[in-house]
Amino acid sequence: MSDRPDRRPARPDRSERDAARPSEYRVVVEKDFLKFSAAHFIAYKGFREPLHGHNYQVSVSISGTVGPDGYVLDFGIVKDITRRVCGELDERVLVPAESDCLTVAREGASVVLVYEDGTRFVFPATDVVLLPIVHASAEELAAYVLTRLRAGLQAHAVRGLVEIEVGVGEAPGQAAYCRARLTPPS
Repeated sequence: MSDRPDRRPARPDRSERDAARPSEYRVVVEKDFLKFSAAHFIAYKGFREPLHGHNYQVSVSISGTVGPDGYVLDFGIVKDITRRVCGELDERVLVPAESDCLTVAREGASVVLVYEDGTRFVFPATDVVLLPIVHASAEELAAYVLTRLRAGLQAHAVRGLVEIEVGVGEAPGQAAYCRARLTPPS
């Protein structure tokens, strides 16, 4: 045995390591395949823009605590849920079913929209997604995707999440974000 003292630092026990660990982390999912192409128009009382489309890009940011498994949540779950929502919106006409200035009705195999000035749009029902929103804006689309993502994460019993933020971009450098707290801050 050597007379020299052991120079290795003492290893902290688990409780000391856990106390030194930050309490909240943020994970971000921004993938090229989290996108959808869709037609829409913004309409509110006294204004309606022409029907047009975008190649939307979706991003997700989730804050939470790191579990004993070493991560906040499985990225794969977020990608799967978000990809599924994007797929439902892809190559469709996005219709705000709760609009305050559009009348939305099903007529046979069609969806008919009538704006307050009498302008009428008729689309095949298979080409339309009726969304529980008031306006087909990037902001309300972000809130819709967030609501769907939250429900999907709850179905997977994901634990320790604190906040979700969803971004919906209409064009490069042009996006709207919606954020929601999932648990009260501690």
